[in-house]
Amino acid sequence: MIPSESPGAGLALAETVRGLQERAARALPAEVVEHADGWWLRHDSGSSWWVASVLPHGPGGPGTSAATAELARRVARAEEFYARHGGTARFQITPDACPAGLDALLAGRGYDRSHPVSLQAAAVAEIPGQPAGGPLRVRIEDRPGDAWFGVWHAVRGGGAGAAAWGLLDRVAGPSAYARVLDADETVAVGRAVADSGWAGVFAMATLPAARGRGAGGRVLGALAEWAGAHGATGLYLQVERDNAAALRLYARAGFRELCMYHYRTAGAKP
Repeated sequence: MIPSESPGAGLALAETVRGLQERAARALPAEVVEHADGWWLRHDSGSSWWVASVLPHGPGGPGTSAATAELARRVARAEEFYARHGGTARFQITPDACPAGLDALLAGRGYDRSHPVSLQAAAVAEIPGQPAGGPLRVRIEDRPGDAWFGVWHAVRGGGAGAAAWGLLDRVAGPSAYARVLDADETVAVGRAVADSGWAGVFAMATLPAARGRGAGGRVLGALAEWAGAHGATGLYLQVERDNAAALRLYARAGFRELCMYHYRTAGAKP
């Protein structure tokens, strides 16, 4: 499933990247999604900001040039969508999946570039399994509870409010919530969503006191086992490029980068 370095792999990679980004959008469903010429216009009043961004895929194919006037028309339509919903226009720019010229057009309209992210993938069969013995054990559940949310929000901030529950309730695909326990204390968590042969990994978090003990690897191993049982042969995830600890964890587990992407957020017009 992960494109090789063979001739023609560039097109295969572009299609894979596009498909994974759209799976991720389904696994992080916004309150309002409007499809316009293939672009996903997404608004969410309470979830993380990246849920409420434009996924600018569509006619013309990933990475191909589009007429400047046509791109400007689509951008203006997206800006009108966010103005109507009282949000800030923000675009997720994945070079292998977006029209060529879009990033430059947004820069010219005063959009700020930020938040470089790595899209990574691994074969389910290559993820290390659960080590035998030791004090840590893993539990997989189909719904998150207070303990799961407690770790996530202790690491990431926020709370298990209506917005968080609403997003998770909107997920249509099979979902798994992993917890690593040390005795009776939940010390690490993660989430996976299966979708068309792939499973996305989200919400990875480990309490500071439990880091360096393999808890994150146990979460990945448990989610990979669950993914395989739900028809997935590949795992994908998105990780900030400045998160060195997470990048090391995912490299040890066998993930490799498919591409980088970033965001463009509306700012002061030039």
